[in-house]
Amino acid sequence: MRQRVLFFDLARCVAAIAVIAIHVLAPYRHQYGVIPFDEWFTAISINSISRWAVPVFILISGALMLSDRRPFDFQYYVKRRLGKVLVPFIIWSIFYAYLSGWSASGFDANNAQKVLFEGLDHATYYHLGFFYYFIPLYFVIPFLQIFVRRYDDKALYALTGLWLFTTALFLFRIDGVWSSQMWLYSGLLPLGYILYQKIPLTKTNVSIFVLLGVAAFAATIYEVVHLSMEADKYAFGRWLSYKTLNTVLAASMVFMVCRYFGEGLSAGANKVVGFISTHSLGIYILHPIFLWPMKEFGWYQGHPGWVIPLWIVISGGASLFASWLVSRSSKTAWLLP
Repeated sequence: MRQRVLFFDLARCVAAIAVIAIHVLAPYRHQYGVIPFDEWFTAISINSISRWAVPVFILISGALMLSDRRPFDFQYYVKRRLGKVLVPFIIWSIFYAYLSGWSASGFDANNAQKVLFEGLDHATYYHLGFFYYFIPLYFVIPFLQIFVRRYDDKALYALTGLWLFTTALFLFRIDGVWSSQMWLYSGLLPLGYILYQKIPLTKTNVSIFVLLGVAAFAATIYEVVHLSMEADKYAFGRWLSYKTLNTVLAASMVFMVCRYFGEGLSAGANKVVGFISTHSLGIYILHPIFLWPMKEFGWYQGHPGWVIPLWIVISGGASLFASWLVSRSSKTAWLLP
């Protein structure tokens, strides 16, 4: 059994919190000109500095799976890797199609059925979109494992550097074959491996990543506010995409900071962080259930500076508890692997 890498737990923990934040603040985003500017700006700023959440999960997958030097076993890979995620995704897609039929006014069976039938093209609920670009990465990973084992670091850096350049092109709407969703998400896998295995963990290196990440935060906030003020409505171009250079820099910063501090936490902190990390996928899948009443009944009145943290705690804590309950039985644990 491989030794547990503690900083991955910390990275999963903070990423899960950031994902919830993105979904909690959603009702405020389109209220430019409707609510006071400082309230809108607070929500938009939190949104702008949280977009790294999903890329961090992919960076972790790349760091772990490309570091695995065991011989490739197709049957094991399909059953234990792909199947472990794919089957629960299908089940939860059906459940959330049903939930989408509910609103404050009651249940609309036709809407639920429509959402379910459209599930082949797009997610049945807003947070499940993650799986539509994460699951295909399982078909890329074996080829990247071969690449890492067969070629030297120069080839790895060249591939990742080329990909990084295309994230900048995509950000500034210079489109081409490099704009493929599969390509732009796949690059996070070797980047995660490089950040884990190839970048020395020194204060200088971490400081550089922090400077780049903070600059990316500042640029994202500025551009979203600027674009929105120009359009006189909520607008963000591609600055809030998961596939752009600014988000990649922010995700890399979070990854490296977690790597720097994650192995030095106290035993008590590691226990808490490890528990949350174990249920991070469960939190991701379940938290929209507990945000449903907030959005449907408008329970987000107030300044987002306190409303957002409050609902992060409520939905995060409830989904963590629910995930823990599901995990206690072998008959249900597979639903939240």
